[in-house]
Amino acid sequence: MVPRKYLGIFTMLVSCFALWGLLNNMTDNLVPAFQRIFTMDQSRAGLVQVAFYGAYAVLAIFAAVLAEELSYRKGVLIGLAIYIIGALLYIPACIAQSFDIYFIAIFIVAGGCSLLETTCNPYVLSLGDEATAVRRLNFAQMFNPVGSMIGIVLAQQLILSHLNPATAEARAAMEPAVREGIIRSELFWVCAPYVGLCAIAALIWLFFLLKREGETGATAAALGRIGIALVFSILPMTVLYFLFPEMDKIAWVLCGVAGPVVYVILLRDYRSMLVTLLRTPRYWCGVIAQFFYVGVQIAAWTWLNVYCQKELGVTPAQGAIYYTIAISLFIAARWIATFLMKYLDPARMMALCAGGAIVSCLGVMYLPTRVIFTIGSLPFSWNVICLVAMSGFMSLMFPTIYGLALGGLDARALKLGASGLIMAILGGAIITPWMAAIIGDNGSMWCTLTSAYPADWDGDLKLSRMSLRASFVVPAICFAVVGAYALAFGRGRRRNLA
Repeated sequence: MVPRKYLGIFTMLVSCFALWGLLNNMTDNLVPAFQRIFTMDQSRAGLVQVAFYGAYAVLAIFAAVLAEELSYRKGVLIGLAIYIIGALLYIPACIAQSFDIYFIAIFIVAGGCSLLETTCNPYVLSLGDEATAVRRLNFAQMFNPVGSMIGIVLAQQLILSHLNPATAEARAAMEPAVREGIIRSELFWVCAPYVGLCAIAALIWLFFLLKREGETGATAAALGRIGIALVFSILPMTVLYFLFPEMDKIAWVLCGVAGPVVYVILLRDYRSMLVTLLRTPRYWCGVIAQFFYVGVQIAAWTWLNVYCQKELGVTPAQGAIYYTIAISLFIAARWIATFLMKYLDPARMMALCAGGAIVSCLGVMYLPTRVIFTIGSLPFSWNVICLVAMSGFMSLMFPTIYGLALGGLDARALKLGASGLIMAILGGAIITPWMAAIIGDNGSMWCTLTSAYPADWDGDLKLSRMSLRASFVVPAICFAVVGAYALAFGRGRRRNLA
């Protein structure tokens, strides 16, 4: 699967997969952390996700330009450097106790992750025979959820466990000096893991710095195109951020995405690559499928804890254990799927998994909450089992969509194509609010699907059982899109539809 001469590079790339998986899941926990530390509402704390996934979308094309004009190796180097800069920015954010500086730091950290994902995924595909490319990428992606698990543990042990239990009302009643002392301690533990990870990122950076393979230096023209791409990627967002600070942040991200898209359209070489991609249905349908997949993964995991709290009456800490079980199943299923791909068509496997995920969504929506067994203090019912099982069915989707979409593409369009698939991560900032809107509205038309369940409003969780169950129609729709893509572009149909 991986030629011997590439094993060292492949191993270090795998460590990058684990690194951004760790950062993704650790950042998810900053939403409840900042909500408590800065005593802010859910919508403002949720800007953490907008900054993180928005950066992925905005900087993916810039990453493709880096890879095209320089090399995959240099793209990895720059991505790691940007992550380190963003992580170090957590220090002044902590000292100033400023959520706005954290917002910028999170955006920069995610920008580094965007560059890493855009370059590492096609880098892995290029390390060997194209016939084993999808399997190779699935193998590398197996270590992404391992990093995610580590991120969950780090967040729980270093960030969440050091949050002061005082409520917003209790904090408001404290002496200013006491309150600031508590916030300073809490923010220190927010910074610690991000700054500490800089040491690991620096070691990976050093490896790729020394791993030169006959690359030529960048020409002045190439550096000029990179500089212009950076301006188009960063300048529109920066201007809008400071001129219109109250601007809706999702609209801000969408405006930011427009900048690099305009850059691609203006430059003839990149415009021809874009035309090639748009003439390849397998590719652009893959971008759509990836948008819905990433959205459903983030949305389903975001509301897993809340669902368990409401349906089983468990505490948030117990709900986190169900999340850990779901991630563990995700990891195990990806390892199994990667092994089976040696014998089975990846697209057909993904179609079957999409069907299983849709059935799981229906179970979450309609199966009664009747405890069938208990493990320790954790009760399990069929609907919650379906909720956890959904993670197993999701496990192979991201790398399989990625490999199918890029398979057989013209080599010159490959890097820009990779950026489009990373931009699709924007689905995380769109699908999650869609699901949240259903959860928070008993009058939503989707609630008619689950009208048999109580509509009593929970003032603490801001939902009802009816609205919470109805919201899982969103994952069902997303999995249907993924399944349709797998059926359309599986082996045997791929050549006709490409």
